[in-house]
Amino acid sequence: MLDPITFGLMIGTFLFCTGLLVSVIKKNAIFVMIGIELMLNGANVNLVVFSATDHNIQGQLMGIFVVVLAAAESVVALAIMLNIFRYFETLDLNSLKKLKY
Repeated sequence: MLDPITFGLMIGTFLFCTGLLVSVIKKNAIFVMIGIELMLNGANVNLVVFSATDHNIQGQLMGIFVVVLAAAESVVALAIMLNIFRYFETLDLNSLKKLKY
């Protein structure tokens, strides 16, 4: 039987790896952003699990900081995606090669 710490670390690792896989495989900007959010949540779960072993609040405070950072990142990324969609009328990352020139 798994102890709660190992189980929590496995969940965090699964979330992080799933987010990494989604970010690498998908070509749509929305899915890439979802993958980044999954990676942040996986790191957040690991921070909270590690703070549960030490009985201090530092890991939980870092978890709150990660949530605030993820919210700020999603607001900025959605604003950028909205402007890209208005100009190019697509969110496919492969078709945005016009930005190079």
